[in-house]
Amino acid sequence: MHKSEIVIAGDLSSPEFRLPVLRFSGRGTGAPRTYIQAALHAGELPGVVAIHKLIPHLLAAEARGDILGDIVIVPKANPIGAAQWFFGELQGRFELASRVNFNRDHPLVPLAELPSLTENIAALPPADQLKRHLVSMAAACDLVLDLHCDDESQLYAYLDAEFWPAARDLAESFGLEAVLLSDGNSSAFEEAVTYAWRHGDLGGRSAWHEGRISLTMEFRGTRDVDPETAEKDALGILSFLKRRGVVAGTPDRNEPFTGPVAGLDYVQMVNAPVAGAVLFEKNIGMAVTAGERLAVLVTEPGNPDRDHVVTAPTDGVIVTRVSARFVRPGDNLMKIASSELSHQGRKPGGALED
Repeated sequence: MHKSEIVIAGDLSSPEFRLPVLRFSGRGTGAPRTYIQAALHAGELPGVVAIHKLIPHLLAAEARGDILGDIVIVPKANPIGAAQWFFGELQGRFELASRVNFNRDHPLVPLAELPSLTENIAALPPADQLKRHLVSMAAACDLVLDLHCDDESQLYAYLDAEFWPAARDLAESFGLEAVLLSDGNSSAFEEAVTYAWRHGDLGGRSAWHEGRISLTMEFRGTRDVDPETAEKDALGILSFLKRRGVVAGTPDRNEPFTGPVAGLDYVQMVNAPVAGAVLFEKNIGMAVTAGERLAVLVTEPGNPDRDHVVTAPTDGVIVTRVSARFVRPGDNLMKIASSELSHQGRKPGGALED
């Protein structure tokens, strides 16, 4: 394993930021090249600890000569967000200088123009430097795993619809509980990678997506950080790499996938109609029917007549649930994967939420 650092120049009086990169060299067999990163939203740690548990497995495979394809790993992909602490809390989702989500506004360039992303890069704002470095490394690979987590959620993934059902091997490696299919219209990291692939030479492929995958993995909720879960997730990553021929050997996990598969336009965003304390009546993973009670919002403590009941807009499965227990009007409460078109349109840019 080779360790290096990418230096991101600061602006104004800001210090420089350092981005550690771990690389395993394959045996030159023509196996897929893999890129894995975690904590692009700096406070989302399940992917970080999964990588921590994965590294010993890869070191052992390296010692055996079982690494067939090059592997690039960025264990903590956002040193800028990791430095944003206010009033004792990490603010790692949005860059404070621009107020832009760290997983939005990634550069959309054709594959052949990847080298241009890092030219004269130090003159750019730090967050733009970071995004350019990450996309340039990832889009040069064939398999790209961007590890995130939600508030409270099932284990699920976002991926371009073109990758399904070929990505079922990934679902079986991780034991995914749901798959959400995007349409490639946003500037999120995973879709910046697919943009480069879509607008590049096929390299002998019959289609741009053949033998490739770029996805956002949501490793459950922010509090799902423990050694047993991390080891299980590490074995999921390793199993996927073995299935795709990046690492030699038999996959360690094989769990039949039976969860919902829903396009983003079929994900029901259940939002709070009023402000109040949240009393959830349904948990993640539960199947619900239209009109079924999901939660009660306590708007006037001591006066039950003012309670507001939130019901399911359609049949489906609860994929995520907000971790906050006080919400404002319009705040998201749940995401439900369904077989019906969502009752509300997506925001411009293609993402479900900011």
